[in-house]
Amino acid sequence: MKYSAYIRYTQFLVVLVFLVIIAGGVVRMTQSGMGCPDWPKCFGKWIPPTTVSQLPPDFEKYLKQQDIDNTFNVYHTWIEYINRLLGALLGIFILIHAVWSFRKFFYTKRSVFLWSLGLVVAVGFQGWLGKKVVDANLAVVKITTHMLVALLIAAIPVYIIYLVREREKVKHATLKKLTSLALILLVLQIVLGTEVREQIDIVAKSLNYTQRELWIDRLDVFFKIHRSFSLVIFAAVVGIFLKSKMITQLSKVALLNLILVGVLIFLGVVMNYVHIPAIAQPLHLLFSSILIINLFAFRLKLQ
Repeated sequence: MKYSAYIRYTQFLVVLVFLVIIAGGVVRMTQSGMGCPDWPKCFGKWIPPTTVSQLPPDFEKYLKQQDIDNTFNVYHTWIEYINRLLGALLGIFILIHAVWSFRKFFYTKRSVFLWSLGLVVAVGFQGWLGKKVVDANLAVVKITTHMLVALLIAAIPVYIIYLVREREKVKHATLKKLTSLALILLVLQIVLGTEVREQIDIVAKSLNYTQRELWIDRLDVFFKIHRSFSLVIFAAVVGIFLKSKMITQLSKVALLNLILVGVLIFLGVVMNYVHIPAIAQPLHLLFSSILIINLFAFRLKLQ
């Protein structure tokens, strides 16, 4: 296949973005978001401490920025630091991608290079936003923006692959409109989800991260909207599947979308009735991210 190595590398970038997203979910699951209370360094060091004795003399000014327990927790620190390292590694691979795109497509398919350059800009903005999230002590608006930019970073390589392959689109006006609607609904659902996640963090902190059976009951109307909205998205994805199951180019992707929605609803039920088990949170985040990118790839096939 023409450009096969380039396409495989671009697909690898998508996988790496998902790894960074799930790493961010683990950070939230373990309440490690302020494990490194400064940025880009961690406790003023490029390699964070592993013991209290390795903390800098002015370490208290860093601990005061934490809103969890204001003490040094080596596990929180290194979980957050590994998350940052994965983000930095993603940035390096994306820079390599931009150079490769310039050499291969600047004079033939310049749009591919421009989108690759846009990917570099998006990752740079994400890094800057990460600093702002830390400076604002994980403010919810910045967390939401952080998540949306992460999805954009995952979507751009998918679009680049579409540009390189130049495959013929399927003409289906109804599917095109329904898929576009489903994408909009998913973005809204993710925004609602980040609001719910922030509320869970507040409730969890107020209960000293215990008594999980009380967390759901203390959430406000945003949780109910988020929960009910999932049924609307499920209906949209079912509609997409039914209208595309007889179209060879679309049926497998549509089936995967349906499976992903089913997994997400299952995880939602688990979190609702099994008191938000910690592992369900990053999994819910990961599968919702995969769903929106897979649905975006599906939309690219439609004319």
